[in-house]
Amino acid sequence: MSAANIITAWDQADPAAIHPSRDLGEDAYDASGRAQANHLATVIPDGARVLDFGAGDGRVTLPLAELGYQVTAADSSPRMLARLTTRAPGITTVHTDGTDLLAKVGRKQDAAVCLAVLIHHARATGAALVTQLRDTVKTGGLLILDWPTSDHPEEARSWLEVTTWDPAEQDALCARLGLKALDTDLPWSVYRAVKPT
Repeated sequence: MSAANIITAWDQADPAAIHPSRDLGEDAYDASGRAQANHLATVIPDGARVLDFGAGDGRVTLPLAELGYQVTAADSSPRMLARLTTRAPGITTVHTDGTDLLAKVGRKQDAAVCLAVLIHHARATGAALVTQLRDTVKTGGLLILDWPTSDHPEEARSWLEVTTWDPAEQDALCARLGLKALDTDLPWSVYRAVKPT
């Protein structure tokens, strides 16, 4: 499935379809975002500039801002960004498919968060997005990515399927980009942006 098709599917999705917790109601949806923001706060320094790429309507963005982070919400869906802006008019939003991320964001970030995005894209698109995210984070900063590996990697064929990566392929990309894996208790991959090898 092409990146353009995935972006169109997300933009046209009913808000109830974008996260399973929404089936339980808005309170559950918001609580899931607060829980993830609290997990992220265990590794992201207080007051940091954080890019939430794939922010959607702000499920994680808003609680990160409430925790005192300077958050920029980036998404390819104008509809989701409009819903985010309705919920929190003061949040900086950037409409981008990720191909021009640093130019759109305008300055290097202390951390970039990318949850439930890479899993929906083909590996080539995912690699390009990780490259853009790395370019957007200052050296020494953090990337927190929902980027699963598997001994039997597969590519998603629809926007609701999950792409997994071969661990060696992922490690090679990280080395080329300058991403050092960190050992954390988070359910996502956490990397320190370092000088590429």
